[in-house]
Amino acid sequence: MKKVFNVFKKRWYVFLIILLIGGFYLYNRQSVAAKKEQESLYTIKRQDLRELLSLSGEIAADEHVILRFQTSGRLSWIGVKEGDIVKKYQGIAALDQRDLQKRMQKTLNDYAKERNDFDQSKDDNQRVGDQPIREEGDAMKRLLEKAQYDLTNSVLDVELQQLVKEYSYLYTPIEGIVIRIDSKYPGINITPTGAEFEILNPSTLYYSFTADQTEVVKLKEGQRGVLAFDSYPEKEQSGEIYYLSYTPKSGETGTVYEGRMKLLNGDLMDYRYGMTGDVTFTLEEKHNVVSVPSSYVLSDTKGKYVEKKEAGKKIKTYIKVGSEIDTMYEVLKGLSEGDEIYIATSK
Repeated sequence: MKKVFNVFKKRWYVFLIILLIGGFYLYNRQSVAAKKEQESLYTIKRQDLRELLSLSGEIAADEHVILRFQTSGRLSWIGVKEGDIVKKYQGIAALDQRDLQKRMQKTLNDYAKERNDFDQSKDDNQRVGDQPIREEGDAMKRLLEKAQYDLTNSVLDVELQQLVKEYSYLYTPIEGIVIRIDSKYPGINITPTGAEFEILNPSTLYYSFTADQTEVVKLKEGQRGVLAFDSYPEKEQSGEIYYLSYTPKSGETGTVYEGRMKLLNGDLMDYRYGMTGDVTFTLEEKHNVVSVPSSYVLSDTKGKYVEKKEAGKKIKTYIKVGSEIDTMYEVLKGLSEGDEIYIATSK
């Protein structure tokens, strides 16, 4: 009898263990299912929607020039140094003009000689022209024409030498700051590309950005944005678009267009040519609207719908949507704040 009781007791323990394991399995399965369902649910709420566009760029300037001599020569004078402020049309450097002055004097002497020859030919032509011998008169006219050509050429030589003299003197066409001088000391022989002077007007600084063909169509002149420069991460600057190019920017791998923005606040002297940063535009904004993620929205021939949870069941509910902003739909009709919907399982 005792043996039978022990066997029954062991069987009861085994049954209890199996029951506990089965209960735990069912509970865990229901918990997982409930958790998955909860994870797939989205509760409709009101929120602010904002579509932003961020573009990279850098500081550039409208008035920025690189000056160089037209010809090679000996650098005789430098009137500025890096960091100097210069006025418009101020002289900044010159080449040695002694050789030019000698050439100019020689050219003027040639001109004077040709002028005397021309006057003599003119007098001779008048005297011969009064004679009855026609052949001698025609010859003297041809000599006079030749003297006229020689005189004209000598005048052109003088003018050319004057231009060469002017080209040996370098001046700035803009006002601004001298930011680079390649050859800082006079007395050396230079080539046009070996003695460059770079001048920039800081009052004409602007922010230059690039936008591809899908982004530029969302922008317009007069549109404002918020600028954040790498040099001033905690300082925001406002800007306004004043130029959008109509042709793609050259030298880029894709089809991108240049935009320019004027800086609206802050001191321009705080910024330097070439500083990089980003500009953020607010393209569209909705405040306190009922919204739903676009991933929860399905569509058929009747329109857009969601799978709404009602009494624990999925109910197909058609909705009317407005703008799609940053992967969110504005819901105009069909859903209310607090409704729960299931994530879309198919599109």
